[in-house]
This record gives sequence, C-alpha cells and structure tokens, in this order.
Amino acid sequence: MTERKPPGVTFESWIDKQIREAEERGDFADLPGTGRPLPHLDRPYDDLWWVRRKMADEGLTLLPPTLALRKEAEDALAAAARAGNEAEVRRIVTEINDKIGAALRRPMSGPPLNLVPYDVEKVVGEWREGHEGHEGYQGRASS
Repeated sequence: MTERKPPGVTFESWIDKQIREAEERGDFADLPGTGRPLPHLDRPYDDLWWVRRKMADEGLTLLPPTLALRKEAEDALAAAARAGNEAEVRRIVTEINDKIGAALRRPMSGPPLNLVPYDVEKVVGEWREGHEGHEGYQGRASS
C-alpha cells in the first residue's frame, strides 16, 4: 500500500530545500573528489572503514607500546640524520632517549623493547660526517 503525503507537509522537506538551495548557490561545486568515482569501491565492505581512515589520517597505530616506541626510535634517528644542525640532532636524540629511559624504568606491555638509549655523541658524529662540506652546514651550533 502506498502512503499519502500527510496534510500540512510540503513535498519538499525543510532539509531537502536547504540542500537544493545550496546546490543552486554552488556550495557543493568545489568539493574534493567531485566528478571522480568513489574510492575503494572494489574492496570488500568493512564496518570499521571510517575508524581505519581516521587512524591513518591522525597517524595513530594499534601497535603494542614497545613496538610503537621502537618505530618512534627509528623515526627519531632518521629525523636526526636530516637535522639542520648539531643542536637539533642533540634535541631529537635526547627526547627519544628520555622515552627509552622511561620505558626501561617502567616496563611496557608487548614484546621485549630491545632498545637502549642512543649515544648522543656518536649520533652527532655520524651526522657531522654526513653533513660536512654540504652547503648550509652549520657545524657546532649552540643550543
């Protein structure tokens, strides 16, 4: 059985009217992805797709804390290698060493950490070797 429009209700609802007027003003014309197919239509349906996308957008992970710290330590060494001066290298290595030290004092859940604090002078020396003679080399910049 088909239902009839109740009396007093217009064919165009209040929301439908707002959408129509916004389209007429061009409010939807420059949205990202306009004119392109929806992404990931070929993938199987995942109820938590939005959670996974939000985590990726925010750089979040579900790694156990020890593995997350190992990854952070790798990233810190890479950042130290790209640093612009020795003071920045020392800051990066000191910050990760503080986190490693805290994890060693208060064990974290997950697989073994297998990390010890980095030798700041060794990392700075390696950075120096990789940057001496390069344009913009700032040598022993004070912190």
